[in-house]
Amino acid sequence: MTDAGYPSDLTDAEWAQLEPLIPPAKPGGRPRTTDMRAVCNALFYLVRTGCQWRFLPREYPPNQTVYYYFRQWRDSGVFQQLNDALRERTRVAAGRDPTPSAAILDSQSVPMAIQPGPRGYDGHKRVKGRKRHVLVDTLGLLLAVVVLSATLDDRSGAKATFLRLEWRFPRLRRIWADGGYSGRFIDWVRLAYGWVLEIVPNPAKQPGSRGMPVAKRRWVVERTLAWFGLSRRLSKDYETLPRSQEALCYASMCRRMLTRLGRAP
Repeated sequence: MTDAGYPSDLTDAEWAQLEPLIPPAKPGGRPRTTDMRAVCNALFYLVRTGCQWRFLPREYPPNQTVYYYFRQWRDSGVFQQLNDALRERTRVAAGRDPTPSAAILDSQSVPMAIQPGPRGYDGHKRVKGRKRHVLVDTLGLLLAVVVLSATLDDRSGAKATFLRLEWRFPRLRRIWADGGYSGRFIDWVRLAYGWVLEIVPNPAKQPGSRGMPVAKRRWVVERTLAWFGLSRRLSKDYETLPRSQEALCYASMCRRMLTRLGRAP
């Protein structure tokens, strides 16, 4: 394949950024014959359009082949690795340090479609499904995402999210969050990781203004959650396994960063 066919397909410039990061074929056995660019295009098409696996267009490799690579990359952490590598490149292109010194924390309750798998009920948002716990840098790029039952509170989800960081961000010093993370959790974060967790209160709504007022710093992570909504596969949770939803969140962010990098001089 050369340049993009469907709007979600990779251009030559974007594929040049992604190709060196694709895991090589396993040693031994027959050489790989699958077009990996076509596999990536199929994955991005599925995330963007929200189609089912068996409804992938015939221009792509067979859906069984695409799902095989999705499952392999999901279970081996490749999607997170791709996200990390592209995030560092995107930050450098924006004139930032490759690793962040500050981050923003938030969660998003998402209803589930009719499929098996763990789920719960968020009484505050009145959503039956799962909750995405996300941590982003000041550009809104994804540092970590954890999908858990919607029943669990934000603090428990934040602890699980911090464990995913695996001390990969030595420069991280400050995290902004909303009031759901206040209380003794602030001291726990300071003692466990040495980070400053700063609570950003909701701004007061001005008389005569329309819509919700923008919360300082927190609007960045809220924009990232809105980006997820632009990918129809993420508008609901259609996955049986929570880790599949996490992998698709990373894939969605990878596609967005590739668009930025492909336009960079």
